[in-house]
Amino acid sequence: MSLPLPTAQTGPSRPALTRLWSYLADVTRALGIGLESCTVDHDTPVSAYVALDGHLPAYPDRDVALLWDEIHGWAAAIETHSGEDLIVIRYLGGPSVAPPAPRVAEFAAAVRDDDHRIGCLAPPEIRTLGTRADLDAVLRDYA
Repeated sequence: MSLPLPTAQTGPSRPALTRLWSYLADVTRALGIGLESCTVDHDTPVSAYVALDGHLPAYPDRDVALLWDEIHGWAAAIETHSGEDLIVIRYLGGPSVAPPAPRVAEFAAAVRDDDHRIGCLAPPEIRTLGTRADLDAVLRDYA
């Protein structure tokens, strides 16, 4: 199930999702965009989509987004013309799936600038899929 903004469904009985929305609020603030640019998929693994403004020079006719999931962390992706899955062009990587918001903004800027010093091409397995309580602990560490 994908929700555009936090609702009662992300309340006290779902603390990991509440923390994720809080984290996404920090990330979108660092990116200079609004939380309305996000959707969260509550299925396992939990994931998020953040629409970015503008296009990448290498893909001038394709929309760009940041993707997040609880296993790989952040990735930059471009939309396809056919409505198929997005094409991931780079992963942030690092020790946590929830790096500080300024680091995510730095990654987004590097992708826009085609700066390959930040990120990697292969999907990093930062953590294995766990329970919602495990995800809550990861996101609590961020806060």
